[in-house]
Amino acid sequence: MKYTQLGRTGLKVSRLVLGTMNFGPQTDEPTSHAIMDAALDAGVNFIDTANVYGWGENKGRTEEIIGSWFAQGGGRRDKTVLATKVYGSMEREADRWPNHDRLSALNIRRAVDASLKRLQTDYIDVYQFHHIDRRTPFDEIWQAIDVLIQQGKILYAGSSNFPGYKIAQANEAAARRGMVGLVSEQCLYNLAERRAEMEVVPAAQEYGLGVIAWSPLHGGLLGGVLKKEAEGRRRTEGRSADALAVTSVRAQVQAYEDLLDKHGLEPGETALAWLLTRPGVTGPIVGPRTAEQLDGALRAVELELSDEVLAALDEIFPGPGPSPEAFAW
Repeated sequence: MKYTQLGRTGLKVSRLVLGTMNFGPQTDEPTSHAIMDAALDAGVNFIDTANVYGWGENKGRTEEIIGSWFAQGGGRRDKTVLATKVYGSMEREADRWPNHDRLSALNIRRAVDASLKRLQTDYIDVYQFHHIDRRTPFDEIWQAIDVLIQQGKILYAGSSNFPGYKIAQANEAAARRGMVGLVSEQCLYNLAERRAEMEVVPAAQEYGLGVIAWSPLHGGLLGGVLKKEAEGRRRTEGRSADALAVTSVRAQVQAYEDLLDKHGLEPGETALAWLLTRPGVTGPIVGPRTAEQLDGALRAVELELSDEVLAALDEIFPGPGPSPEAFAW
């Protein structure tokens, strides 16, 4: 496994981030534990989750699965850089009550204590804001975070799904308080969805945030979906099916798979390896449902893409261009 610093911090994290969103809804607890053990054995030390994972009536279930894994001991917690998120309500729709969601100081305080209990740990390494809160000023948010840092409940703060201007606002507000501010941004970023390059990635680089890319295979679209469909190994559905219904997108994906077939490369591994070449990217989040899927992701870390392949990928999936030159003089 290869490691890098998380943004401008001294924290070393693996170039792959283990995403846990499938733990609970699609992957049972024993299998989830086996995947985390395999990831740790392979050197993956960065685990990402969120308080709402488990979804529906089972919000919080994913954190509980991670907590029961930590409880097994064996240095699991000490070896892990743990990231979780706060924003969404943990209540059922019928039980919703004011101040049980978003980023008020009250909800942050309540949410972090609940996450710590489910995770069976006394601290969170990276506490991430799952979405921007247009109602709460950053001074209030940072006041709450400062208290948590002083209490030893969290070490760093990160963002998720923030636009570039909110990254700037957040870190300017933190700087006025003499705080470190955001150290990471978790955003939608992959070969087929490169809009983050317009403002989010430049802002993250300017302020020293590590970029953590979620949905690196774009809902399976970049994982060899057409070949699997043709071989009857997978029935295309959801976001991939919607995207492939667009003729131009299907043509792009076909060109992508043809290119990789020519060079003897696996689509999913290539999509991950491409992200590892992008400036500012700490690592992509991989969310395996099985141990076999984890093995494929691990191979991406060692995969070196040639200049020829990288240039061809840019032709198939052109990015927006440099900011601001791509949209201004």
